[in-house]
Amino acid sequence: MLKVEMLSTGDEVLSGQIVDTNAAWLADYFFHQGLPLCRRNTVGDNFADLVAVLEERSHQADILIVNGGLGPTGDDLSAAAAAQAAGVALEAHPEWLAKIEHYFAQRGRPMAPSNRKQALIPAGSEMIDNPVGTACGFALRLNRCWLFFTPGVPSEFKQMVTRQIMPRIRAACTLPQPPVCLRLTTFGQSESDLAQLLDPLPLPEGVVMGYRSSMPIIELKLTGPAALRHEMDALWPRVREAAGDSLIFEGTAGLPARVAGLMAQQEVTLSVAEQFTGGLLSLQLNRAGVALNSGAILGGEPETLAQTLARAQALSRQQHAPALVVSSQQQGAVNIALAGDTACGAMRVVLDNPRHSPALRQEIAAMLALNMLRRWLEGQPLTAQTGWVAPVAVLDA
Repeated sequence: MLKVEMLSTGDEVLSGQIVDTNAAWLADYFFHQGLPLCRRNTVGDNFADLVAVLEERSHQADILIVNGGLGPTGDDLSAAAAAQAAGVALEAHPEWLAKIEHYFAQRGRPMAPSNRKQALIPAGSEMIDNPVGTACGFALRLNRCWLFFTPGVPSEFKQMVTRQIMPRIRAACTLPQPPVCLRLTTFGQSESDLAQLLDPLPLPEGVVMGYRSSMPIIELKLTGPAALRHEMDALWPRVREAAGDSLIFEGTAGLPARVAGLMAQQEVTLSVAEQFTGGLLSLQLNRAGVALNSGAILGGEPETLAQTLARAQALSRQQHAPALVVSSQQQGAVNIALAGDTACGAMRVVLDNPRHSPALRQEIAAMLALNMLRRWLEGQPLTAQTGWVAPVAVLDA
């Protein structure tokens, strides 16, 4: 099996000043191509350290994706370090220099002399096109390893990996079938409670049950080789059963996308009024492609659960569409109400955990509201007992 690794470069990545989203994206993308990463490293903008890690990994990895350090400034060291590690000189690439000059001319901007540096790549390496930026990538062979050098800008990096690097790897290597990963996301159950239900499941050899906790959700993942897909599919209903009412969606699209899909299928429109969530609920729905009939931010006046439900019913009648309402927080509790043509209901949930930040409490409230809407669209009762986010009061109309 190919040993595939990634090396991220840059002081800002190493120090945590920026989040390395490229590494997360590449790991997921390669996993689904049948090339799961076996190691990831990060090195700062230090020439000797960069040369050393390139030489070290070239003896261990079959493929190494090097990300960052191809810009025009003095701390962009990847090309020079690669040349040093390979024992060759940097040489100008006239074709790429002409492309950089054209890039700036098209935009009516002068090209700084430092940009010429981006046309220097190690002698004998293969240039890799960058269709959306001025930093060309390159590939070279060093010891047992095939190294690919890419810019750190995410939009450029992703295009180069999918359009340039992956086709080269596929042409040169016989890749295994991608592993199968069945996923569902839960809300309200603790990781230990889920594990207690799922750990007794008899898993085929090579199949793993994984848990990813990211407050306020926990993702369950059943991962194994493609050859065991049939056995994994047979187990999956038992995973769903263990998740119970805490299951909010399957796959990776997310709860807003799930709700948006159901609304599109059923040709349902929606009105939203929110206070505690401060527009977050409307934002999540809009980003998922839901065009709201109306969206309003309420005042912070205290409301009983009956008053919040009445507000939702009035908004539904006014807009001739289902309405979702989130009240202000009152003594640590928030009211959430949904009024539609086939069901109306409201619940009060306590969101005063001192370990939760205000932003996290807003996310939890928005997820509870979206989940109420999902359950209504799927023909389920609007509320359910879901562990630590169970409602303390429920009102049906």
